[in-house]
Amino acid sequence: MSYVITSSCIDVLDKSCMDVCPVDCIYEGARKLYIHPDECIDCGACEAVCPMSAIVYETSVKPEEERHIEDNGNFFSCVLPGREEPLGVVGGSLEIGPVGVDTPLVSSAP
Repeated sequence: MSYVITSSCIDVLDKSCMDVCPVDCIYEGARKLYIHPDECIDCGACEAVCPMSAIVYETSVKPEEERHIEDNGNFFSCVLPGREEPLGVVGGSLEIGPVGVDTPLVSSAP
């Protein structure tokens, strides 16, 4: 289990969550941030500082936002537009910086 960033983050990208994450597991797409489910240590530091209340624990995601649980994982396990391979386990967002693309779900959001 891990924390998930939901649709409230789309086109906001406040990034205060990135500043407090002790393991650097929050990655930047073009329109939204994503938490790596295998790197997250479930500390909750990110949830407390999110001004949009976009970050919630996976088991507490509202039904209308559940699609973001799978989509959050897809950001790391699927080939994103313009990339040749999935991100996989990176070991910290500082290693790669902004990814600059999103999953199809987020890219197609109004």
